[in-house]
Amino acid sequence: MYKEPIFLEPVFQERIWGGQKLHTEFGYTIPYEKTGEAWVISAHPHGPSVIKNGLLTGKTLADAWQEHGELFNKRASNNEEYPLLVKILDANTDLSVQVHPDDTFAREVEGVPYGKTECWYVLSAEEGAELVLGHHAKSREELERMLSDQEWETFLRRKKVKAGDFVYVPSGTIHAIGKGIVILETQQSSDITYRVYDYDRTDSSGQKRQLHLDRSIEVTTVPHQDVKTEQNEAKVGGLTTKTLTESDYFNVYHWQLNGEASMILDQDFLQVSVTEGKGTITIDENVFSMEKGSHFILPHGIGEYKLSGEAEFIVSHI
Repeated sequence: MYKEPIFLEPVFQERIWGGQKLHTEFGYTIPYEKTGEAWVISAHPHGPSVIKNGLLTGKTLADAWQEHGELFNKRASNNEEYPLLVKILDANTDLSVQVHPDDTFAREVEGVPYGKTECWYVLSAEEGAELVLGHHAKSREELERMLSDQEWETFLRRKKVKAGDFVYVPSGTIHAIGKGIVILETQQSSDITYRVYDYDRTDSSGQKRQLHLDRSIEVTTVPHQDVKTEQNEAKVGGLTTKTLTESDYFNVYHWQLNGEASMILDQDFLQVSVTEGKGTITIDENVFSMEKGSHFILPHGIGEYKLSGEAEFIVSHI
């Protein structure tokens, strides 16, 4: 049905912590003064991407998943929703400290198919920028006490980051993206967030945002567990591929293209985000242009394709 990339239109989300970098760094026409997120590959009902080319132009990725499962080698027995969600986030100020549930809790308590394990590739970061990643509580009792007493400085673990860093964030991990960081996030297709702390700030109506301390305590991993990801590199023609993570939820790679590379699609489907540069992708002698800010899916059955240009990509699949 598709012998071409499925290009997608980003869906923008206004956030109290958002800014303008999705416009200044990616050239997107953004709808809000505080645009915090671009959902660039999404079939989630809170922001499904719209297809820009081919027979399904104007349809959403969710439509394609439900009506044309062959594009993703979707098994007949798989009635769950599209599994992944890719975003670009502009943290103009600190995001709230939060935590996400695992699949079991999401299904049993929230009635949705996926919890939220995620990972971040840092696209840019101001000097000294840092994340919250984990906590110092040794038991659930200590966790409850530290949250109740608001001992944020001693409770939270912080990590400095720079462009090119990669961070894996399993469900149950206390975390927050800090001011001055732009990331590409690959995650399970879930929008469940339990807010732990929000710096007592107020929204445009003067109201503090809701916290979810009871559920946060239920789902947080105690004590915190660091996750190490094994990264390795390989070269195919002019393409250097670095494995960022291979997990039960998603596999994520950084690709650096300098020249040309002939490739074979041997996954069910492949998600591709161009984070720097520009180039072309050729399929069956048809040439398609791509540039920084382009996002597309290579559907099942493509077979061989050729990349050409000078560009960087974050690529993912299940």
